[in-house]
Amino acid sequence: MLIFSALQAHAAPPELLVVGAHFERVFERGNDGRFIGLGPEIVRAVAQRLGYTVRFAIYPWARAQALVAQGEADILLGPYKSNERMATLAFSERPFYQDQMVFYGRAGDAGEWGGDYAALRGKRIVILNGWAYGAEFARASAGLQISIANAVENGLKMLTSQHVDLFATNRRNTEPVIARLQMGGKLISMARVIEVQNGYFAFPKRRESDPLRKQFDQEFNAMVESGELKRLGRQFEVNVP
Repeated sequence: MLIFSALQAHAAPPELLVVGAHFERVFERGNDGRFIGLGPEIVRAVAQRLGYTVRFAIYPWARAQALVAQGEADILLGPYKSNERMATLAFSERPFYQDQMVFYGRAGDAGEWGGDYAALRGKRIVILNGWAYGAEFARASAGLQISIANAVENGLKMLTSQHVDLFATNRRNTEPVIARLQMGGKLISMARVIEVQNGYFAFPKRRESDPLRKQFDQEFNAMVESGELKRLGRQFEVNVP
């Protein structure tokens, strides 16, 4: 018994595998290899309180979602809710950030959009692979001319090269890339918002993952109620609910 107790005392704490895609200021990898952003900051704080260590990994967004849905990773950082995702993922009780989904167009010829999807018929629209744009957009998309890009940078380049007329994305992910690519002045975002989307933590929709999700919710809810989430949102310049 003494030997067993000693082994228990020196056992390594359990590790969580946390995955997602590169999301500006929410989930990024710095030049030094460290994972940074609002998401990792929250996860590290919660994991420490629960006695876990954390390993982060960035994948293409569709792959990251599949890893969690299949139970090969423990937490997905940042998904918006959709009926399709809720079939395979269990979401945290509360979101941890908020995005405005908008259309970007070329300055000078984009015009404005008043919210009527019928007015977009004939327009070539690029969206991002695996992203959710809200129920209204999903219903309208069957009647629209849509192509898919795998990264914000690709969508912006398709827009500036006139391969498409509009790019549906969110401002948080897109504005920093526009600045890096020196596209300021070439593109504009439309004032009308497609949808305001909340970003959550998500877990495998499996019974064995329920205890972790419930523990995580309890600690994260405490961070929200104490004002810690608002402080972190200001620190990382991310809108929080």
